[in-house]
Amino acid sequence: MNILVVRNDKLGDFITALPTLYVLKHYNPQNRIIALVAPLNRQLAEACDFIDEVIVDTGGDILELAFKIKQADIDASITLFSNTRVALAQFIARIPIRIAPATKIAQIFYNRRITQRRSEVKMAEFEYNLELTKALFADIVLEFPRPLLVFEGAERAYRSFCAEYGVTKPLIAFHPGFGGSSDANWTLAEYIELVKLAEENPHIDVVMTFGPDEEKLYEEAKKLLGESKVVLYRSRGSVVDFALLISNFKLFISTSTGTYHLAGAVGCETFTFFADTLFASSARWKSIGAKQSHFMIPLDRSGRAVMFESVKQELKNRLSTIV
Repeated sequence: MNILVVRNDKLGDFITALPTLYVLKHYNPQNRIIALVAPLNRQLAEACDFIDEVIVDTGGDILELAFKIKQADIDASITLFSNTRVALAQFIARIPIRIAPATKIAQIFYNRRITQRRSEVKMAEFEYNLELTKALFADIVLEFPRPLLVFEGAERAYRSFCAEYGVTKPLIAFHPGFGGSSDANWTLAEYIELVKLAEENPHIDVVMTFGPDEEKLYEEAKKLLGESKVVLYRSRGSVVDFALLISNFKLFISTSTGTYHLAGAVGCETFTFFADTLFASSARWKSIGAKQSHFMIPLDRSGRAVMFESVKQELKNRLSTIV
């Protein structure tokens, strides 16, 4: 069976779809699994051995997207997050079985509509995604390995990084950037305070990572750190290149953004900051990783200050165990 899985939005959202793609492939290895993704997720999708084909949604008109889908000869589709454009394209492409959550006006173009009420957050986003596969295979097993993403070349990439930046000890990373569905974060000054706390530990090295569009944040961090020996790393290359690198980190500290989900997927332990709201909570956006600690940042100033002190203590405790 040729099965299309649609998750054509941001990096973190796509990573929540990976378990779904995995279980569909492993339900029957003869299934041909096709992923419809946004351009930024193309290389990551192509690197997954449980995805057989990738269709890139470049944002063109409905007929262009429908033509791409039609060419793949799809037997069934599972749309994890829908909009009218994506739904209508599948309808025009005449996919026989079209599965999606029963939300929004787009649901009229699907013939298997599943009531989920994700706004109630009774499970995490990736778990809601997995549940949709039962509409196609009632007896499907929803288990997946952790880490889910294991790529060749990770050790080589890490050795090269260590040689370039003089890293000689276990490495922890701080990623202060903001993006995706993240609704809360510490200020850069607060991140620097956490970084300096980590620097006090003589048994680890520390890196701050920045996305390719975070030049200003990088320069501000560089200024605030002064003569610190913390490595400042601006991500270069693809998402897969970054995944190879962070799979070797001991701890990845960030807000709830795409890089956090990537770290969890490749097996790096995470310390992650979430807004103290149901929509943006860890209950909804926990990663697919096995090792994760979550911190909800209160909206009020006093509560935020108390939480920051708690984070400092938890971080200090965790760093003392890294060898």
